[in-house]
Amino acid sequence: MAAIVPVEQAILHRVLEADCEIGNGLSRRANGRLDAAQMKTAWARVHQQRLALMEGPELLASATRYRMAGVFDTRPVRICGVGAVYDDPLHRGSGHARALVEQLLDEAAQDGADLALLFSPMDPSWCEQNGFERVPTIQVEISVAQSPRHGAPMTLVRGGEERDLAAIVAMGQARAAPFRFHLERDIDFVKHAITRKRLLAGFGSADTHQLQFFIAEEGITAAAYVVVSVAGSVWTIEECGDRDPSGARVGAILQALIAREPAESPPSIGGWLPPGFIPPQITIVSRKPSAETVMMRSLKFSVVGPQLSGNDVLYWRGDTF
Repeated sequence: MAAIVPVEQAILHRVLEADCEIGNGLSRRANGRLDAAQMKTAWARVHQQRLALMEGPELLASATRYRMAGVFDTRPVRICGVGAVYDDPLHRGSGHARALVEQLLDEAAQDGADLALLFSPMDPSWCEQNGFERVPTIQVEISVAQSPRHGAPMTLVRGGEERDLAAIVAMGQARAAPFRFHLERDIDFVKHAITRKRLLAGFGSADTHQLQFFIAEEGITAAAYVVVSVAGSVWTIEECGDRDPSGARVGAILQALIAREPAESPPSIGGWLPPGFIPPQITIVSRKPSAETVMMRSLKFSVVGPQLSGNDVLYWRGDTF
């Protein structure tokens, strides 16, 4: 009889090998160090858990469950996130991964969760049959205006620190308020999101991947920030924020970062920017549905409404698991 159990050390190495197969780009050893390090964050210790579907000693499938919070149509909602879904190769094709996801969502609904988010790619027909809809996230490519003198703007920019997180949370709450759906991002959540991306970059090759976290200050308080993944000449905005509704300080931070290497060609910059958030220094070059998908399903009849459009959602790329 198959049962869901927490992933313990005896089967953890098999699950971590599965993560490498899914494609996070890390070696088995590095993936183990990543898992141990991110589970030490305050948010992960309380909200994240690896689970396995076992039949006796046999591993059938595994997944990671995230207990999250959000807002849907002005109502606070409890969210069950499911990611890193994996079918053991010896049992692949037997539907065990789908069975594990279904059981996790049933348990979440019984425990009072309102919504489910699915972060792992699953069979589209299964998703449709089980009431999942894609969260409309848009990948944009941007260009950043530069001074003809190739100099940095007169904006104080420094590396982000833990003391900036409260200001970052406040910026995020103000930015998210008008949207029908967004996650509730408290200090522990934001710290975990940035730490996880830092760890992914740190345990990978320093030549191919970096994470940059910068702040623009007013006085001693963070007034804007950007978190950017860098892979060669490609920059990806994981998240950003600005007390100024126009986003002008975010644009200035990007200008300052580009100006550090005046002899280099400007990088290619993309990410998931909130609808309507276009700093004056930025031009949107292209828009397209993101390749990374987040699927949503209501776990309660009371959490329903018109289908979400791209203008209804604020979701940062850094918050995909």
